[in-house]
Formats: sequence, C-alpha cells, structure tokens
Amino acid sequence: MLNDYVKIFDTTLRDGEQSPGCSMNIEEKVRLAKQLEKLGVDTIEAGFPIASPDDFSAVSEISAILKNAEVCGLARALEKDIKKAWDAIKKAKKPRIHTFLATSDIHLKYKLKMTRKEALKQAVLMVKYAKSLCDRVDFSPEDAARSDKLYLYEVLSAVIEAGADTINIPDTVGYAMPEEFGELIADIIKNVPLIKKKNIIVSTHCHNDLGLAVANSLAGVINGASQIECTINGIGERAGNASLEEVVMAISTRKGFFNLKTGIITKEIYPTSKLLTQITGVKVQPNKAIVGANAFAHEAGIHQDGILKQRETYEIMKPEDLGINKTKLILGKHSGSHAFNDRLNELGFNLNKEELEDAFIKFKVLADKKKNVYDEDIALIASESGKVIKETYILKTLNVVCGTHGLPTASIILIDKDGKEHAEAKIGDGPVDAIYQAVNSILGIKNKLLEFLIKEVTEGIDAQAVVTVKLEIEDKVYFGRGSSTDIVVASAHAYLNALNKYLALNV
Repeated sequence: MLNDYVKIFDTTLRDGEQSPGCSMNIEEKVRLAKQLEKLGVDTIEAGFPIASPDDFSAVSEISAILKNAEVCGLARALEKDIKKAWDAIKKAKKPRIHTFLATSDIHLKYKLKMTRKEALKQAVLMVKYAKSLCDRVDFSPEDAARSDKLYLYEVLSAVIEAGADTINIPDTVGYAMPEEFGELIADIIKNVPLIKKKNIIVSTHCHNDLGLAVANSLAGVINGASQIECTINGIGERAGNASLEEVVMAISTRKGFFNLKTGIITKEIYPTSKLLTQITGVKVQPNKAIVGANAFAHEAGIHQDGILKQRETYEIMKPEDLGINKTKLILGKHSGSHAFNDRLNELGFNLNKEELEDAFIKFKVLADKKKNVYDEDIALIASESGKVIKETYILKTLNVVCGTHGLPTASIILIDKDGKEHAEAKIGDGPVDAIYQAVNSILGIKNKLLEFLIKEVTEGIDAQAVVTVKLEIEDKVYFGRGSSTDIVVASAHAYLNALNKYLALNV
C-alpha cells in the first residue's frame, strides 16, 4: 500500500448506466455527476464518449462544470476512441483517459482474434497515444482475473513504461474468489517492479456475478490496491459492480481492521442513492446493505428491545451518518411490547398500563392476520383501547360553502376546555383546506399534513365515513381519526383529534 488513503473511482455514469433500465439522458447525468462530486468521489467516469453523440455531450458538459473531481472518459485501445474521449474531457480541470484491452486467452481468441504479441503491441501504442493527449492515463487489462499471470505482468510493465499512471485490474465476469483476487493484486505489485518505482496506482474493478464484488474489492485493497472502481447501489452490467456505499462503509466501520480512509462524505451516501433511483426508476432491494429500506429496520422483539436500550446491540453504523433520518422499528408479529409502546408514544398516544396491555393483545392478533401493520392500524387500535386523551378543543359548529362558483369558505366555532368559544372563518383551496386553515388560525399550531385518508365503514348513501389524518409537528407524527356521515365533518374531527393529541402531550 502506498499510503492509507483509498481513492474512490465512481463509474455509475459509465458501467452503471449499462445496467438494463438505467440509461440516463444528458440532464440526468449532469445532476448525478454534481451529486457525486458533493459525495466526495475522487474520480467520475462520466461515460463512453464514442458510444453515442449523447454520451459524448454528457461527458463534455460534465467536464466543463465539475470543480474538484477528476473526470474520466472510457476508450477502447483504438485511436479513434481515445481521440473522441479526449475531445469530450479536455475542458475538465482534472481530465483522465481510461483505455482498455482484454488480456485473457478466451477474449483474445474469440473476441479480439489477436495473438498475445499483437495485443501487447496495441496496448503500448494506444497508451502512448493517450499520454500524448492527456497527463493522466489509466489502463485496464480486461478479464485480468482469468488472464495468464506471466503475460499479465508483461502487459502491465509495458503500459507503465508507455505512460500509464494507473493500472486497473478487472474481474470482468465476477469469477474470482476473494482470496484469489487479493492474491492477484499482491502478485502484480510484487512482479511488476515499476509499480513501486513510479508510484503507480493499482485499482480494482470487480463485478458481482457471484455476489463477491465488494468482498473482492476489499481483498484487493488489503493486498495493496489504492483505488476501488465502484457504482452507486452497485448497478452495472449483469449482476452489477462493487457497491460504493458498501466498500466505503466497510472501510469506515472497520477502521481498526483496514487502517484506511476515503474522502467520501458519508452523509451524502443515502441522498445519492435516492437520487439515482429517482432518475432511473430502478428501486433498491429492501434488504440491500447500507441503503436498502430494511438496512436499519428491526422487527424481532429481542432486537427492538436491544436497540431501544442501547443502539450498538444490533447496529454497527448510525443511520444518521449516511443521511438516513433514523432507525426504523418495524412492528409485526415478532415485535415486543417495548417497541409497541415506543411507537405509540411517537404517534402521540400515552396509554396507561391496562390500556397498553389491551392494545398490545389486539396488535398481536392483527399482526398474525396481516403481513404489514401500519401506523394507521396502530393508531386505530390505540383509539379503541380506552380514552387516550382529554380533548382540549371540541367542534361546536361548522359551516362550509363550496361549489363550481365562488371560493370555498369554512366558518367554525371551537370550544376549549374552559368552555370559551373561538370563532374563525377562512377561504381555502377546497372545503377541507378551508376548515384546516380556520382551525390553524385558532390553535396556532404549526404542522404539516402528511396523509389524508377517507374510508367508508358501512354501505349505502348514508354510509359512515372514517377520516384519518397524519400530521407532523415538531419532528413527531400525530394521527387523528374522525367519523361522521358527512365527510367534511369527519375531516374536521380527525384534524382536531390529532391536534388535541399534540396538546395533551406537550402543553
């Protein structure tokens, strides 16, 4: 290892985009590139300029706007590719050309139809040409993990002599085991003396066909590699590439093991992951490490109890360090009373011992019947388990005017706990909005309406309607529930119910 710093080379915009369904237009690539720079990656492989006019334009535009990260363009070991790559990146503050040529016998014979001698000559010529255009040149011996080692050493020595500053070792088809790949990196450093003599960066580029891309990348840095090529969410050809968030957090979480560091700002990891999913529409699997929906979610009662007592019992990372709001305790049939009561408190309920026992029994019965128990279910259970709160305000009268002409208007009278009446009238976007504005004017509680749900509980024209609202007040969530044969009246009761819960617990 040359030092304790591992460079992060992000290829989401190039190799990652080759993942089916992950194509991005120029505007989307630029947005993601800006976020990758904010994340703190050392190098952004912005694309494959000769692949299409749009790819060329995207690489060129990214090159012109980024201030800190190196911008790299990929090119086959062909003069036309390298020239195109240079034309795309030459405006960058830190331009970099990455050229590649396969070295495994299977690729040479069937894909390139070249001899080893011909491939060696071509690699050297093209690295020299790239170096004549750009100060920074990377060379990748494609399918290195399946290449003959002696031939690989020969090629790498020759391209370094020709001017390559970085040699990137790909496990192109995800074939290697971690022990094998680590040994390959160590053997390359040992048998190519120019690496140490010229302070050459050795990089890894691992694919995930056998689910080992991250493990192989980490094995590479343990054995002397000082750069990892990776992608956000691990997207890429076939089963994907090494996941940036996983390699970075492994190095960060196990500092004592690796004794290494990266320049990644970890609080930008989750926002970057979310931006990529928004752009591509490709969701992350729930159990994906680091950024999956379940990565910081706990359902088992034993785990939930441990987390509530001491986070480190079941979490080795803080979700806040990744830009994730907080740990989620998922309530289901495996959950215990400790987590159930904690969620009730978050939702604004404060049950006594008897009410809590009754509610927990009802919760367990429901959890056995349905796959997901939502906050709305829990709120309904709590509401049915005795008098939960004392109402600070009750609705005395409500009148609403709305229709195809004129502005929706609501006038209300609320009675407080001391019997004093409070009247207000407001105009809104609709009848419910007008009601809620009038209530807000009287109570003066700043809140954000997160959800508004209507459900009929009986059939027919006189059906009883149940309205559930979800409010965010001072970073806490409060549920309200109201019922009436009039949906507008039910909406008013639900809103007041949620606000009364806040008042009961905070005033």
